[in-house]
Amino acid sequence: MLILAKSLLGLMLGFVLSLILSVITIPLLKKLHIGQSVSHTINERHLKKEGTPTMGGIIFILTTLIIMIVLYLRGSIEYSYNLIILIITFLSYALLGFIDDFLKVRYHNNKGIPTLVKLLFQTIIAIIFYVIFRKNGGTPTIEITFLRTSINLGWAYGLFILLVLVGTSNAVNITDGLDGLAGGLSVITFLAYGVITWGTTWLTGYQDIAIFVLTGAIMGFLVFNSYPARVFMGDTGSLALGAALATIAILTRHEISLILIGGVFVVETLSSLIQIIAIRKFHKKVFKKAPLHHHF
Repeated sequence: MLILAKSLLGLMLGFVLSLILSVITIPLLKKLHIGQSVSHTINERHLKKEGTPTMGGIIFILTTLIIMIVLYLRGSIEYSYNLIILIITFLSYALLGFIDDFLKVRYHNNKGIPTLVKLLFQTIIAIIFYVIFRKNGGTPTIEITFLRTSINLGWAYGLFILLVLVGTSNAVNITDGLDGLAGGLSVITFLAYGVITWGTTWLTGYQDIAIFVLTGAIMGFLVFNSYPARVFMGDTGSLALGAALATIAILTRHEISLILIGGVFVVETLSSLIQIIAIRKFHKKVFKKAPLHHHF
């Protein structure tokens, strides 16, 4: 019952503080003219979103950090290396997304950080993750729980972590294209991994991982991000959410489950990949627009 009470407390605190920060932050973003730039290749409906405040991901990021610090100072939670790995990865990808958003706002386009440069920094963060993970007893194995088996990848596990982290963070980023879509899906996936973490009693600090604080914070953000959106999370939020989701999947040894739990993220990413291959190799489109939410 203790872990359930802590989870509900984290959920409520995250929701309430996120609402408060949203009320403060959104007018500030408007005042600073931090607005969304929309590509004119997108349909007319999306052009109406031009100028809507972006970088809103800082709302649920700050909410999560503030609550975790307060709970720690009160002695309600203890910091473990697993929680530190999660926070470092979460903030690192958030910072990368923030720089990307800043460049888009600064130059009034959707280019941001060049793709190869962004991939380089994502790789560096993944390497740091791998080093901390292995030095603190993490084993290079993939657990396939429904088959009750594990596969030792050895040195290739580093590449696997890179694939999961970079793939998931970019998948959430790609999905962030409609009001409330990435945020709503993130609430569902984080709740699912929250339940999984409850059962991962062997994981050091499993009770203190900030899943439910973050979930509550996203729910508060969705009040202002659902249609019609008054703020967008930007790459600041989407990259951070994807990285946090991947980190939790790796720490709990449920990386394979991510394919099912984050199925929409997978489908969105595959639709973009299929469209790119179809256009470049066959000069034809499979979807009217990619990723898939634009097609519909």
